[in-house]
Amino acid sequence: MLESFFKLKEHGTDVRTEVLAGFTTFLTMAYIIFVNPLILSKTGMDFNAVFVATCLAAALGCAIMGLVANYPMALAPGMGLNAYFTYSVVLGSPGVTWQVALGAVFLSGIIFLAVSLFKVREAIVNAIPQSLKFAISAGVGLFLGIISLKSAGLITGSPATLVTLGDIHAPSTLLAIFGFFLIVALEYRRVHGSIIIGILAVTVLSVVLGLSEFKGVFSAPPSLAPTFMQMDLGGALNVGLLGVVFVFFFVDLFDTTGTLVGVSHRAGLLDKDGKLPRLKRALMADSVAIVAGAAMGTSSTTAYVESAAGTAVGGRTGLTATVVAILFLVALFLAPLANSIPPYATAPALCYVAVLMARGLAEIAWDDLTEAAPAVVTAIAMPFTFSIADGIAFGFISFVVIKLLAGRFSDLRPAVVIIAALWLMKFAFFH
Repeated sequence: MLESFFKLKEHGTDVRTEVLAGFTTFLTMAYIIFVNPLILSKTGMDFNAVFVATCLAAALGCAIMGLVANYPMALAPGMGLNAYFTYSVVLGSPGVTWQVALGAVFLSGIIFLAVSLFKVREAIVNAIPQSLKFAISAGVGLFLGIISLKSAGLITGSPATLVTLGDIHAPSTLLAIFGFFLIVALEYRRVHGSIIIGILAVTVLSVVLGLSEFKGVFSAPPSLAPTFMQMDLGGALNVGLLGVVFVFFFVDLFDTTGTLVGVSHRAGLLDKDGKLPRLKRALMADSVAIVAGAAMGTSSTTAYVESAAGTAVGGRTGLTATVVAILFLVALFLAPLANSIPPYATAPALCYVAVLMARGLAEIAWDDLTEAAPAVVTAIAMPFTFSIADGIAFGFISFVVIKLLAGRFSDLRPAVVIIAALWLMKFAFFH
């Protein structure tokens, strides 16, 4: 049955290989079931309900990707988007509640669903300059980096210099530093599950040293009620929040497309023209998971680059993603363990993800200043304004203005000019 449904022989694989690939992918991305609730709970959302929503949204996305699209890609609430949800939208915008933010995520998912159905995605993606695509990825990484340093206690606020070195003698800070070193070393040695190992190692040491409390490992899944169907669509339709909906849609669009193409290329799943067959089905998995995730109580779901770990050990079909879906459902019974993990134990994971995302800077065309300058503005504006949205806005505006002043009119596509103009209007009238 599995052979005929997933076409295993046609893809040069078997059940054992696919199951192993599924376990490998899950281990590399399981940190999200601990990190996502910690980040979103800062908005006032119930930790346990977000934990359940995270597992269910990931399981749903992976199941659709595996059973409908037949690809070995795994999905879960995305890093970067959860940080934007918490620090920029809710904590950074007076009067915006987490319910309104969930409404914005829901609307972005509906838009993404429409874009996936009517093939608008290609036109949007192709219109955006490559340099800005790379810069957005790198900027989100730098944004995660500054959040991780803050969570670890390595940096703190200063009235004289904005930020300054934190208390590097604090046990929690030292444990966070150790966790980052451990994750990087394990990744270099190609140890599967290095991120989750790092998080659990810091947690164990924290409990042993009496810095945090161990609350157990297994229990019945907590209630989803505190966040289920709590999104405020009316509040999200406010004119001032249209930019927020746009950012959720925009970042997830490029994140998903880039991950799908990148992982598929490495796995040899692209066709002879370099395109991804059944792309519409793959994007449907992402958009449906976003809408369902918002309804359950979590930020945007996206394809995970950690899927490459599974394809590296032979995963080639949707059976890999289906195994990941099952494992996320099993993870529902680990709520006490998730509650035992202190914020400084997840900081090393955030910092490591920042390292991975920052390499997008290497892809920028540095020999062309009209490309490099807007890209750098985009990347550095995100952490220093503490806003992914503002970073994207500054990037588009600077790209258009610099190209115009340099006389490079042919580089400007209508979509880019329209996006820049919309951001300018937002700053002028709604900021």
